[in-house]
Amino acid sequence: MTHWIYKKYPHLFKKVKGIVEESITGIHRLHQLSKAGKLCVPAINVNDSVTKQKFDNLYCCRESILDSLKKTTDIMFGGKQVAICGYGEVGKGCSAALKAMGSVVYVTEIDPICALQACMDGFRLAKLGDVVRHVDMVITCTGNKNVVVREHMDLMKNGCVVCNMGRSNTEIDVNSLQAPELRIVLLAEGRVLNLSSSTVPIYVLSITATTQALALIELFNAPEGRYKQDVYLLPKKLEHLPFTFELGKNSSMCL
Repeated sequence: MTHWIYKKYPHLFKKVKGIVEESITGIHRLHQLSKAGKLCVPAINVNDSVTKQKFDNLYCCRESILDSLKKTTDIMFGGKQVAICGYGEVGKGCSAALKAMGSVVYVTEIDPICALQACMDGFRLAKLGDVVRHVDMVITCTGNKNVVVREHMDLMKNGCVVCNMGRSNTEIDVNSLQAPELRIVLLAEGRVLNLSSSTVPIYVLSITATTQALALIELFNAPEGRYKQDVYLLPKKLEHLPFTFELGKNSSMCL
């Protein structure tokens, strides 16, 4: 939405009081505008909040990945070999869900901290090029571009399922997949699978939505001069409020 208004209606963009952004793609664009001196309003980054990272990305993806794959492929997970590209919060959720269903999960990760976490969680660390010819599914969760490219696709076995749980439709080189000699099952045209082919748990989304609402209230009520034309993280005291609300509503969670 921010990018659309900036491109099509720049005169309206200057009148916006503030921006709350949840997606990683949107955050990248806001930082680009800020560095170029073209961000004319304050923005709050909800994507890097504890709410989004630890709850939305982890728990939503842990539940919705199985639902999405079942609805689109009706695949049986037990015994299937799966390559998970990226072991951030999204990758952690997808890996845990598939491992619990009996899949053999390989993790590819370039960050040494996340890679060691994958090892400590009991997953096999590998390079995508080394395992792609054996796996039944490849799931991208990195937030980067061109994670799965033609050289990987050429090694995949027929019927390999390829899908994206990361950002937009740039993680998989979809154009290379159009070649007639390739028989690979691409889900949701390379777009984010659980947003295209499934529903997501409303309980977790309600926490994220509450965080966004609090960020909007903060920007609207902030005195002039508190926030300049830059990208900010949500204040810690506001980050804690959604969890306090949920714990208050669900007394059964507490002893």
